[in-house]
Amino acid sequence: MDRPPGFADTSVTILKGVASRVAARLQRLGIETIQDLLFHLPSRYEDRTQLKPLGAVEPGSEVLIQGTVELSEVRFGRRRMLLTRISDGTGFITLRFFHFSSAQQKSLARGVIVRCYGEARRSGPDLEIIHPEYQIVKTESADIIEQTLTPVYPTTEGVHQLSMRRFTGQALHLLSQQANRLPELLQTASCQSMNLPLLAESLHYIHRPPRSANIRLLQEGKHPMQRRLALEELLSHHLSIRQLRKRGKNNISLPINDASKLTADFINALPFSLTHAQQRVIDEIFSDLGQKTAMQRLLQGDVGSGKTVIAALAALATLRAGHQVALMAPTELLAEQHLQTLSKWLRPLNIHISLLTGKLPAAKKRDILSAMASGESQLVIGTHALFQEDSKFKQLGLIIVDEQHRFGVHQRLALREKGRLGKFIPHQLIMTATPIPRTLAMTAYADLETSIIDELPPGRQPVETAVMSDAKREQIIQAVQKACKEGRQVYWVCTLIEESEALQCQAAEVTAELLSEALQGLSIGLIHGRMKAKEKDSVMNDFRRGQTDILVATTVIEVGVDVPNASLMIIENAERLGLAQLHQLRGRVGRGSTASACVLMYQGKLSANGRARLAAMRETSDGFEIARIDLDLRGPGELLGTRQTGLLQLRIADLSRDADLLEQVPALAAEIEAESPALVPLLIRRWAGDVMGYGDV
Repeated sequence: MDRPPGFADTSVTILKGVASRVAARLQRLGIETIQDLLFHLPSRYEDRTQLKPLGAVEPGSEVLIQGTVELSEVRFGRRRMLLTRISDGTGFITLRFFHFSSAQQKSLARGVIVRCYGEARRSGPDLEIIHPEYQIVKTESADIIEQTLTPVYPTTEGVHQLSMRRFTGQALHLLSQQANRLPELLQTASCQSMNLPLLAESLHYIHRPPRSANIRLLQEGKHPMQRRLALEELLSHHLSIRQLRKRGKNNISLPINDASKLTADFINALPFSLTHAQQRVIDEIFSDLGQKTAMQRLLQGDVGSGKTVIAALAALATLRAGHQVALMAPTELLAEQHLQTLSKWLRPLNIHISLLTGKLPAAKKRDILSAMASGESQLVIGTHALFQEDSKFKQLGLIIVDEQHRFGVHQRLALREKGRLGKFIPHQLIMTATPIPRTLAMTAYADLETSIIDELPPGRQPVETAVMSDAKREQIIQAVQKACKEGRQVYWVCTLIEESEALQCQAAEVTAELLSEALQGLSIGLIHGRMKAKEKDSVMNDFRRGQTDILVATTVIEVGVDVPNASLMIIENAERLGLAQLHQLRGRVGRGSTASACVLMYQGKLSANGRARLAAMRETSDGFEIARIDLDLRGPGELLGTRQTGLLQLRIADLSRDADLLEQVPALAAEIEAESPALVPLLIRRWAGDVMGYGDV
């Protein structure tokens, strides 16, 4: 007799009430199988295990109450509404419905017993609940109430909480009957010595906690049953990355020997000395380039720490060894910045450099593609256009990816495959100015060697940061005028919550006009993403040369722009940006010897999250501390640029909350690989899915 498939391969359509239309809605939540449904955990819980006497209900509390309908009437004001007053002998409360049917109105007739759950609110001297969940109680079932805490699930349009509870209830019943279809995988000696609860036991508890459960621990995700699942998930991701790392050791590359000799003349000719941190990092990179195994290195350096010169040195060593280099940047503006900087350093050394972006005229693009394919173009700088189908390299030896968190894993993988020559693949250097907290690096980048530039070049000035309301705009404009009169330059950054680039550009244009009226006599430039490359170059060059006092810009200037005389930055609607982006923007000032400042201007009343972000910016300029706070506030997906890739889509674990579990994971992973290697692919498939295809990125 054939064994039934595991719950990972059993469709939710076997459940009662899950036809194709409902299955499509569940798919939006990432739920396709019974296992997916079991791992779709409640986001919070409601305590419906105790009836509260109406006389003891307090405003602001969520309560389960029961009473007899005394009065039910439709009232007409600005909106039609149904008001139902119930009492239980200790007090009374009004239930208010804005959306109701005539059948509903009839069911709430005088004398009917109603049990309902919702948040009690003050309404004049009395209490009310707006749109409570309710049911009509038959006399014989009046004493039957919930025996477990009520789960509240993340859901989607068309899937009601009641449906989710019904579906998870059926899945839990299947699990209790056939637990072997979701096997226990934490079976090593260390796991057993930790006295971990069983997987099936944990899932039953988390979906239907008993009345005695510690609801605070559950709401915070810190209950032992939740932590057992989090540990298994973190272990799975760590194992997947260890497997990828092992596979990466088989990636053969063409070694670049004597890299330090190949670049000695360049280092000696630089108008500045490398910092100790830069020297340490370049030694690590040169050591990697000399190996037969392809380099896979992540270079972290805070804003202004000097990553570009490291990229130039790695590129020069590779070029002089006879190979091509590709540098991929996330925006055209940043690609153009790299072109200017690297041209200044490398063109005098007879290096042929090309810029490949999506907006090039067709004839110009054809010429560059031809020069890449023939090897004439040695260093190619570009945007995502670098990995389109028609781009080919003759002998690509090194790929440099700047601001890696802006690119999806698929994109970086596609570029690496472009450079494959038989069994040889290019070295890869991945750079980021968004420092990655250690817990995140341990999990997401365990397959990469990491170098950190933890020292700023001498002379860099700290940037003083102020948080101000939009109501103080006049005062801010006066500060801008004062800075310009003292011979300094100013950035004024416009952001909008809408994703529309057109609206952002429009906002920047309007701001530039208003500032021109308010600050007559000062020269104001404007730059945004919809301008042609030549226009952008012209505006940026004017600002660099000091011919423009104020540069009004969208967030296109976030990375790469270097104007030492710019010492003041105003960021409008700062509450709408993530911490990493604010930190990047602030890094555009403080690049010279003048004391610099950044004003974070916000509109309206700040949310708690917005307040926390802006406070963090005011209190620290340490990129790693900012990244840690950003991780707490936003989660790993946005920091890593992995929302679209399937990598590190944690369902249960939280990298900040579960940092202590992460510390235990490497030793457990090594033990499982040694003692129970057959469990490794099962754990990876259960939690990480098919990430193995992305691994060498």
